[in-house]
Amino acid sequence: MKKTLFLSLLLSLLVSAQSSALTKETELDQLTPTLAHKRETDLITHFISNYHYKKTPLDDQLSGKILDKYIESLDPNRSYFIAEDINGFEKYRTKLDDSLQKADLLPAYEIFKVFRKRIDQRVNFALQQLDKKQDFTIDEDYIFDRKESPWANSLTDLDEIWRKRLKNDILSLKLSGKKPDELKDVLKKRYESLARRTHQLNSEDVFQFFMNAYTTSIEPHTSYFSPRTSENFDIQMRLSLEGIGAVLQSEDENTIVKEIIVGGPADLNKELQPEDKIVGVGQGTKEPVVDVVGWRLDDVVDLIRGPKDSYVRLEIIPKSAGVGGARKLITLKRNKINLEEQAAKSYLIELPVKGSKETKKIGVIDLPTFYLDFAALSRGEKDYRSSTRDVNKLIQDLRKENIEGLIIDLRNNGGGSLLEATSLTGLFIETGPVVQVKDAIGRIEINDDSDPSIAYSGPLAVLVNRYSASASEIFSGAIQDYKRGVIIGEPTFGKGTVQNLIDLNKFDDRSKNTLGHLKTTIAQFFRISGSSTQHRGVVPDIIYPVTKDNADYGERAYKNALPWASVKPAPYHAALAPVEAFAYAREQHENRIARDPALKLLSDEINDLEILQNKHSVSLNEKERKAEREINEQKSQQREKRYEEIAKNLPALIKHENHLRKVDVKKGNKSEQAEQEDIELIEAARILDDLIDETSKPASKPQLVNKD
Repeated sequence: MKKTLFLSLLLSLLVSAQSSALTKETELDQLTPTLAHKRETDLITHFISNYHYKKTPLDDQLSGKILDKYIESLDPNRSYFIAEDINGFEKYRTKLDDSLQKADLLPAYEIFKVFRKRIDQRVNFALQQLDKKQDFTIDEDYIFDRKESPWANSLTDLDEIWRKRLKNDILSLKLSGKKPDELKDVLKKRYESLARRTHQLNSEDVFQFFMNAYTTSIEPHTSYFSPRTSENFDIQMRLSLEGIGAVLQSEDENTIVKEIIVGGPADLNKELQPEDKIVGVGQGTKEPVVDVVGWRLDDVVDLIRGPKDSYVRLEIIPKSAGVGGARKLITLKRNKINLEEQAAKSYLIELPVKGSKETKKIGVIDLPTFYLDFAALSRGEKDYRSSTRDVNKLIQDLRKENIEGLIIDLRNNGGGSLLEATSLTGLFIETGPVVQVKDAIGRIEINDDSDPSIAYSGPLAVLVNRYSASASEIFSGAIQDYKRGVIIGEPTFGKGTVQNLIDLNKFDDRSKNTLGHLKTTIAQFFRISGSSTQHRGVVPDIIYPVTKDNADYGERAYKNALPWASVKPAPYHAALAPVEAFAYAREQHENRIARDPALKLLSDEINDLEILQNKHSVSLNEKERKAEREINEQKSQQREKRYEEIAKNLPALIKHENHLRKVDVKKGNKSEQAEQEDIELIEAARILDDLIDETSKPASKPQLVNKD
């Protein structure tokens, strides 16, 4: 999941708003920096040089990184520039640091003008090729991932690359059912749109590209937001607006779903999944679907936006289908994000006891985010909403059900309130430190739990995955360090840094709100053991075999992410680790993987997905392409059928008061993603059950729970 960070607009809530898509073409002589841009450059370089957590001198070495990042931001797949262009840009390799210090931005605009010229050449070539007859019986491949490929030596070489690109586009549309005239019209509009939208990029856009090349050369979570992007960022931070509830990002020339927001229409619909590609957008239920391949991300967002209760159709290529996979059309009803859906929920899992008709009850609390109603808290309201308060209440309800173990489910929980991560940890320990925060000048502050009360002292498990980040990693890391419970799942995201958003307008009286915002990294989290959650994340005690390689996910996917680090441990008292019990539970888990059809199905599915994701080329032979697609679709259908069969035999998820969704395992009522989540959850319950059994044996002295 390698990302083009500085082209990404993280729009959690795609809200209703009048389209702000650019309509006026920008002349080349208009592509020059403004006085506002020069003022912003002075402010940005000042804040980064003096207040950023990572002290990085603005020198020749950084200049070279900025140049590479800027070229990558414009042409990430090496499809427009040629080697001659790249060699010509080398004169700036040691000059961009001087340009930034002097607020001389002309080099950025000169490079962009070359880029626009190359776009025009490629579009003209593609349009000329559209009328040529294609032979899909020839055995040749198209390399669609050229990030690591050498730059084309000449325009002739680039023509050959684009000949295959066009042929692939035609074949993809042909296999999706488009007729010759129809697919020709789609591609003509696609390429003309590429040229038009590039010509519409203005001085502000070029400045944003270049500033983000600078900021992300230092660290991936530091970025500049233009006034227009700042408005969209504000949208992301407010949970009262309307949309589909998805975080989108731009990758190469595609719009990728980065995250599904809990409680939004996409989450409730279940058909849209992370890493699906959005290739078309249609308004209502009857309007034609507009091809959006190659569009700017904010223009795609503008197209998806719409009023509450209106419909939008998204044409997607599911992650599971691969690059050449079949397209799928889904319909979503725009709505407000349902905050109640983001609240903690409880479950009961009944596990059959061997040799008995009795069952063992394992409680589950699903926490999608660490939330806190700051406004109500600041007003002094006694009944303010918080994740800790809600979880505490759910625990008391579950205890009345006589649960023998508890699972805190943090899968896909991207974080939230640091205060809540600390107080939630306090529900399971008496008192003590929870997390250490180190600022840019090296000061370390320890956040601790001072409340001696414990909400639950029984056997505990925390379930995480690669999307569990930030506050989730603080909580799970503390539980692991205290040895208060067992951590199960995948290595977590690895985001252990703190960002601050700076409104540049507040530092310039002359700007009159014409400046943007700077998001900069100001601190880093460390566990009480002294280990950072940064980069490595939290490594579970028992790791699910759901992925073979975590290198392309989370913080580890960023080449210049802050590295793992350590500080002095905080003073704390951990329980004795139940080493023998952990080893026993791990062994039982591995035995189930070998024989359990559900876990084996998960492992096989991940293997198939990794094969698809590791492909860098696709066949341009129609017969071969069809056969490959049919095999993938057949595998997907077989998996879905097996999931349905397996789900019928899963232990029942019992409804607990009004806090639970009711899980229906009947055919057609659950997506593959939901089946996978249930299988992982049931396995976590089995692992906890194994630990309970093993630690309850008389010969087993170490306890799973520290009740002191």
